Amino acid sequence: MHIKVMLKNLKLYTMYMSELALWRRITAGILLLVPWVFYMVYPAYNMAKPELGGVPFFYWFQTLWLVITAVLSLIGVLLLYPSKR
Repeated sequence: MHIKVMLKNLKLYTMYMSELALWRRITAGILLLVPWVFYMVYPAYNMAKPELGGVPFFYWFQTLWLVITAVLSLIGVLLLYPSKR
């Protein structure tokens, strides 16, 4: 019984994703991928200067990217699931 429910849900999900516009899926994928790429180039921004309020660049820049990542993820999820608002 449980497998039948899972297959039914999978079929509904597949139908939903096939009806979802391609531009939405591509845009959401890019938005969700940007923070991963950014965190992989960590050596590029691993420096102490400039400082912001006495806080070294690396720390405040990482904190800024936490907020940016949250916003990009939110937009990506809203693009993928527009009816779930």
